[in-house]
Amino acid sequence: MPIALDNLRVGRKYLFINQGEVRQLEIMARLSGDNFKVKDLETLEYYTIEELLRWGKGKDYELEELR
Repeated sequence: MPIALDNLRVGRKYLFINQGEVRQLEIMARLSGDNFKVKDLETLEYYTIEELLRWGKGKDYELEELR
């Protein structure tokens, strides 16, 4: 069961899987509502959660905290 977006915390790291893409993300800032600025830990690029979910949640959608 994936974590709900409103349970994400700034400074924590998460594994994000959606539509075949697997990313390790760090939450940098809460922008508004369920939108967050995130840093991809592999490419060091910055995104927003809204950009990553723009095309919807696939059958493989998963969001879990990394330890």
